[in-house]
Amino acid sequence: MDNQLNHFESKLAYEIDICDLKSMLDAGESVVVIDPRSPDAFLREHIPSAINIPYRTMSVESTIHLSRAVLIVTYCDGIGCNASTKGAFNMAKLGFRVKELVGGIECWKKERHQTSKESESVAYGRSDSASRIDGLEF
Repeated sequence: MDNQLNHFESKLAYEIDICDLKSMLDAGESVVVIDPRSPDAFLREHIPSAINIPYRTMSVESTIHLSRAVLIVTYCDGIGCNASTKGAFNMAKLGFRVKELVGGIECWKKERHQTSKESESVAYGRSDSASRIDGLEF
């Protein structure tokens, strides 16, 4: 029984579901949503307010603008994609408190939550775009 409890407690410590993330965002809680997929995938469609930091580019330099006091939530396409896991792993190595969104953007859309698309967004690290979070340009 203890093994089961430890397993599920660990999952809850490192994963977040769509409902909980949406509630946190709606309440204005301290959470930063990171899309660790490619800039092209991000521009095609992403969760509103998400920032794009591809997992391959996560470093001290590319995350310098982020506070370690906030919860970081990573997501990717959903089943069959592990960019969110790679992103969460990299962010945790950099000292951030991280959770992975269960189901990714596909489940986000399945729950009928809004997404943003290329015409409404900018991607981090693209030379043709500027990006903002909490009033800070990066």
